[in-house]
Amino acid sequence: MKALFIGGTGTISTDITKLLLTQGHELYLLNRGNRNEGLPEGAKLLKGDINDEAQVQELLGEHTFDVVVNFIAFTPQHVERDYRLFHHKTNQYIFISSASAYQSPPADYRISEATPLANPFWEYSRNKIACEDYLMKQYREEGFPVTIVRPSHTYSERSVPIGVHGAKGPWAVIKRIQEGKPVIIHGDGASLWTLTHSRDFAKGFVGLMSNIHAIGEAVQITSDESLTWNQIHEIVALALGKKLNPLYVPSTFLDAVSDEDYRGSLLGDKANTVVFDNSKLKRLVPDYVATIRGDQGLREAVEYMLQNPDTQQEDPEFDAWCDKVSAALDRAISEIKNG
Repeated sequence: MKALFIGGTGTISTDITKLLLTQGHELYLLNRGNRNEGLPEGAKLLKGDINDEAQVQELLGEHTFDVVVNFIAFTPQHVERDYRLFHHKTNQYIFISSASAYQSPPADYRISEATPLANPFWEYSRNKIACEDYLMKQYREEGFPVTIVRPSHTYSERSVPIGVHGAKGPWAVIKRIQEGKPVIIHGDGASLWTLTHSRDFAKGFVGLMSNIHAIGEAVQITSDESLTWNQIHEIVALALGKKLNPLYVPSTFLDAVSDEDYRGSLLGDKANTVVFDNSKLKRLVPDYVATIRGDQGLREAVEYMLQNPDTQQEDPEFDAWCDKVSAALDRAISEIKNG
């Protein structure tokens, strides 16, 4: 199989790249070459900017591909450009959408590909829906061989998945756990969430590549395991050898008092209980099974972060904001109790 990845070095794509190369496939990466130092041998680099359409046309030359995957398409303009570039150059175009495109709040916590797409809380998700609409129109009217993949919360050993964190990532939360400070958990921490390790995701994804039954289909790829946010944070604290000090805060309050996009990432996503039905994926890829349990993957991610200082981005603004939220809630409780 000859494949082209646009991107190919992110959380989702890196393990797919590794798996494809170990299976002996021919893989080209189209990117700016800024994060390719960790790639396994065998990938062929087309160094360029996908946003420079003329440059990309020149780079592609006479190349044709069995599969083209764009890991960095977020708006309808991106996929419209890809259609112009690839509609005569590939037998399958895979668009990475998002499970956050599903109806929010959900009418049913059980999510399948038949769940309606509608997210009034998050522009990111609405753009993904618009991309899907455009691509399926091209499939129906022009025969463009599209497959849509909807990941949920996919993580790797390089980042600890946390519900509420700042713009610089989870390290500030890890530090708060280590120091015994209150750690913000949205809601009451009892809602269910699905974490999928990128190595498991890669197995399902590669099974969809050059799969004729996946053409014209939307497919979600997740683990079958569900954890509560309480369990997720407890696992992280155990991996650190510390006791968790949870601070439960309504998601609507967090959205109201933060400059972060908690309206999208919480109200439009993580605040909702979701359990994914992967029956469709397993029909298309019969040997797919996610084998990395949440506790295993989370411990691995915590250990990696502790051992790699380059992942430890300090975030004093977020840390101070957490302290302000904690103090404000304490004052509110005191004022109400004491009249």
